[in-house]
Amino acid sequence: QVQLVESGGGLVQAGGSLRLSCVASGLTFSRYAMGWFRQAPGKEREFVAAFSWSGGTTAYRDSVKGRFTISRDNAKNTVYLQMNSLKPEDTAVYYCAGDYQKAPSRLSRLDYKYWGQGTQVTVSS
Repeated sequence: QVQLVESGGGLVQAGGSLRLSCVASGLTFSRYAMGWFRQAPGKEREFVAAFSWSGGTTAYRDSVKGRFTISRDNAKNTVYLQMNSLKPEDTAVYYCAGDYQKAPSRLSRLDYKYWGQGTQVTVSS
């Protein structure tokens, strides 16, 4: 069965950095668009960043542009989220998601088929 396993979360001071990783198994990773989403307590899950399955298209929510970078390594079935200049408002559970041949125009939508269990990111002020 498909599994997405996130790691790399933790507690960091404002201005610091973290790199999240998500390892996928049970799917043909290169055929899947991969995204990162987050959910803070009492708030809805929101899009953070995504990487298309072909063509190298990336997408970011406005508030993380210039601070976060998504990348993928198809040989390792892994997608990464490098997070720099972290702010307290970045505090949330971060989820990895995958969807088969998802259209680039839909990368920011929540309708991914597969989801990981999440990893907590806490940014202290």
